[in-house]
Amino acid sequence: MRVLFAGTPEVALPSLRALVDSPHEVVAVLTRPDARRGRGRTLHPSPVAAWAREHGLPVLTPRTLRDAEVQEQIAALDVDVAPVVAYGALIPPALLDVPRHGWVNLHFSLLPAWRGAAPVQHALIAGDDVTGASTFRIEEGLDTGPVLGTLTETVRPQDTAGDLLARLAESGAPLLLATLDALDAGTAVAVPQPTDGVSLAPRLEVADARVDWSAPAIAVDRLVRGTTPAPGPWTTAPDGSRLKLGPVRPRPDVADLAPGQVRPGKREVLVGTGNGAVELGQVAPAGRSWMAAPDWARGARLDDDARLGQEAL
Repeated sequence: MRVLFAGTPEVALPSLRALVDSPHEVVAVLTRPDARRGRGRTLHPSPVAAWAREHGLPVLTPRTLRDAEVQEQIAALDVDVAPVVAYGALIPPALLDVPRHGWVNLHFSLLPAWRGAAPVQHALIAGDDVTGASTFRIEEGLDTGPVLGTLTETVRPQDTAGDLLARLAESGAPLLLATLDALDAGTAVAVPQPTDGVSLAPRLEVADARVDWSAPAIAVDRLVRGTTPAPGPWTTAPDGSRLKLGPVRPRPDVADLAPGQVRPGKREVLVGTGNGAVELGQVAPAGRSWMAAPDWARGARLDDDARLGQEAL
């Protein structure tokens, strides 16, 4: 089949590579425009755009898909299907029926659970034991289209969102390819999503990643893992400056610390929560690199009643 691939971040690359290596013909790649990153705020292509150009694929980077000229350009490609993996923008109704088999999204949840932009993050924060990926045909609703294929993935106790998303990106690539093969062969079965079991996974902002130390230790652990690496878990240090947090370890054996209270030691730094405590791992003080929590605590010269999360800058 003639394929228009739509994707933007690193997690879309396993699927793009699988399609390029398949009998299907990737005639063009649709991705988000170059974005400014780093301290110099210089423009950088998306990971998908960079990979596609290195391999000689035509790349489309429109700012919007609602522009009539852009829609004509896509229609002129005369594609059979348009697979989508984390493209980052909605497909307007005028384009939904342009590919013969429509737009097929690889979504990193077992739909109808966790519809939205951040399914993996929300699954971890909610404490799901099992998640997965789904391929479905895009329609006007948010991730509401009929499902064409699924796979399941066990959530590991130490998984961060980055860990889990990387595994799903790799295992999801063959699922997407199998879905396209079935569409080509006429054997694909589109199953409507059930009306029960729906949950939403909106994009997480920086404010959503702030740790609430009054929550139980298990909830703190899930939030930290679920927002690693993005948008990045954080709290405030005793001086009110922002302190980035790496993954923590629940310590149910510690029950005498108030929420946010810090107990520094030579080999560990404990912080109280609403139920038990957690042991900090790596931390990054404002304007500084990542370091082991005991090294940070020694440099911060914390007193006995030092607490995290008391005041934001």
